[in-house]
Amino acid sequence: MRDFSRRGVLGLGFGAAAAVGIAGCGSPGKAEPGTPGPVKNPKPGGKPAAKVIGDGSTADTGPQPNQPDKPVPLQPGETPPQFVVFSWDGAGEIGNGLFPRFLKLAKDHGAAMTFFLSGIYLLPESKRSLYQPPNNPVGASDIGYLKDENVRSTLTYVREAWLDGHEIGTHFNGHFCGGSGSVGRWTPEDWQSEIDQAVSFVTNWRTHTGFADLEPLPFDYRKELAGARTPCLLGRDSLLPTAQRLGWRYDSSSPGGLQVWPVRRSGVWDLPLQSAPLFIGNHFEEWNGGIYMDAVEEALKGMADKRDVRLVSFRQFTDWLDVQDPKVLARLRGLGPGRAPAGGWSAYLTAA
Repeated sequence: MRDFSRRGVLGLGFGAAAAVGIAGCGSPGKAEPGTPGPVKNPKPGGKPAAKVIGDGSTADTGPQPNQPDKPVPLQPGETPPQFVVFSWDGAGEIGNGLFPRFLKLAKDHGAAMTFFLSGIYLLPESKRSLYQPPNNPVGASDIGYLKDENVRSTLTYVREAWLDGHEIGTHFNGHFCGGSGSVGRWTPEDWQSEIDQAVSFVTNWRTHTGFADLEPLPFDYRKELAGARTPCLLGRDSLLPTAQRLGWRYDSSSPGGLQVWPVRRSGVWDLPLQSAPLFIGNHFEEWNGGIYMDAVEEALKGMADKRDVRLVSFRQFTDWLDVQDPKVLARLRGLGPGRAPAGGWSAYLTAA
């Protein structure tokens, strides 16, 4: 873990020692040029003015609060930071308190996370017939539905997460990983249907649940949705044409590959879930008696105060990638996992 504090460890959170399935906004302290800086203060009272959308399930409240400064290109010879991305699949509060626990942890350490929300986590089980999964029976789901009280809690924490500066992505809906209905067999058209339904469940939760006492989610989900992770990391090749057509900026569904600086595939940044030990994708589950969650917490704490580490969401990382000189990124991709340039960063990137 301590290697994250060394400039030579890899330069980018997606190069050698890289990302984590949860993301943070930006580490405390002064940011270096060309990197996400300290988060901006939210509007007074923390409640932006809202323009209600549709049935009031969501609202356009303006720019997202608590975002880092606009990224700028690396300058010649400048050392790139070590990005780290933490992300959560499903992102539902199932009653074990893990969602609020990690929201507090992120706030305490200046981190923001990517939450890949499963759309059916906002759909009551009594309305399961509204879900028509591709190649599966109506209402089917391999992850089940949440109790009404847990749907309420999930809405509360998703709202809080966005206001804190975290990204809300999608983990789609039914999480089908096996059999003839597996997402690995889906077509681009199947993925479009699944995405449309996921967005519908998020943007119509008020109608579906009947909850009248909760505030709307403070974002236009169709505009906010920038990327995803597929169930079991399956079906990515068929998803990419649909993701490109929708204008998504990244996909985090690739099951492997060397942990080096990323490239675009089908016009979408390919941000794989690595098998390197510092890329951590999570679920809000108490595996091994909760020891795993404790380890994730300690890992984040250990990284957050390192001078060269930047805890960012996938979307924030994509923002940084988008403004970099392609020649610089190509030069960075020439480094093997975990390797710093032999002659030092200044000489290596000046040559780019």
